[in-house]
Amino acid sequence: MPVAVITGASKGLGRALAEALAQRGWDLVLGARTSDVLARSAEHARVHGTRVVAVTGDVNDAGHRAELVAAAGELGGLDLLVNNASALGAEPLVRLDALPLEGLRVALETNVVAVLGLVQEALPLLRAAEAGTVIALSSDAAAEAYETWGGYGAAKAALDQLAAVLAVEEPELRVWAVDPGDMDTDLYTAAVPVDGDGEYRPAPETVVPGFLRLLDERPVSGRYGAPALLGGS
Repeated sequence: MPVAVITGASKGLGRALAEALAQRGWDLVLGARTSDVLARSAEHARVHGTRVVAVTGDVNDAGHRAELVAAAGELGGLDLLVNNASALGAEPLVRLDALPLEGLRVALETNVVAVLGLVQEALPLLRAAEAGTVIALSSDAAAEAYETWGGYGAAKAALDQLAAVLAVEEPELRVWAVDPGDMDTDLYTAAVPVDGDGEYRPAPETVVPGFLRLLDERPVSGRYGAPALLGGS
């Protein structure tokens, strides 16, 4: 069975992806910081009869990253690495003139530096896989200028560039930066606690088919957005 490592897998999109892959027979290594919530996510995935290893920890910790990859190796290898764990840098989000520099450092460390660290740890197993794949969770804030989203958007823009260069340097892999669009998640609520725009935001589960389409069709490495993946414009 193929093996995937998913960070930030205790809830939201990470949990939804884990369940969808488990339904397809994937074995999983799930990582997150909160052990009890992560355990529930793992149990949901195990219902489908696959092997699921829950590894509690912070992606900023090199030891945790090594543990995630080691767990994948014990399951037989690593076919897919989903870098879903993320940090806003400020909760709620603030304008750049009020953004704590330490908050920006946290966003960069979690969204970029930790991702590269995990990729470096995982590359030997990904290179050995028949269809080694890396997914980096991007954001429209990486490409558009939204008030208060500057720190987070800058980190995600850096992540997009990291993914693009990785794709050039590792042509045998598929490397996709994926913008899932706005979703009804704890991350968005933390970013904008009082959101008065009245706009509907879909549940993370509704975006999962786009990720499955990528895995089924395996297009060239690059940046992809949810609307196109889900069949829209």
